Amino acid sequence: MGGKIVDLKSKIRTVPHWPIKGVMFRDITTLLQDPEAFKQACDELYNRYKNEKIDVVVGIESRGFIFGAVLAYRLGCSFVPIRKRGKLPHKTVSHTYQKEYGPDTIEMHEDSIKKGDRVLVIDDLIATGGTVAAATKLVETLGGIIHELAFIIELPELKGREKLKGYKIFTMVEFEGE
Repeated sequence: MGGKIVDLKSKIRTVPHWPIKGVMFRDITTLLQDPEAFKQACDELYNRYKNEKIDVVVGIESRGFIFGAVLAYRLGCSFVPIRKRGKLPHKTVSHTYQKEYGPDTIEMHEDSIKKGDRVLVIDDLIATGGTVAAATKLVETLGGIIHELAFIIELPELKGREKLKGYKIFTMVEFEGE
């Protein structure tokens, strides 16, 4: 694993018509399977945030867990998962929102973030922005301060950024209707 730069976009598989007809699903499992690409993505995230004061990395279920846990470990801060309803064993706060395919609810433990914690929220992809907008509401309900929202992939044509005005957003690659 030398110093060669990997084209991360080329390591992401596109699966047409999944989960429904007309959707071009961007699958990061192929990026994760490539040791150089996975390392480069994790290193890019670490290098972006290593000199920032981040208290908590929040990963959104489920692919946000992968990058979020690695990043929290490298930054020496806590990692907090945001899960779908009913997956967490202790007292939670929840938020219901509208997804492309219908309503959904996400939760996090009510004791996972302290008032004033600086929080980085991470997921693999931003599309319409509904899930991450709900995640920001959970973090802020607990008193956390959003430092930035980070994603590997952005689908700009779905206008997720519009739901997230006022937040700093970082993405690594874009897919425009391809």
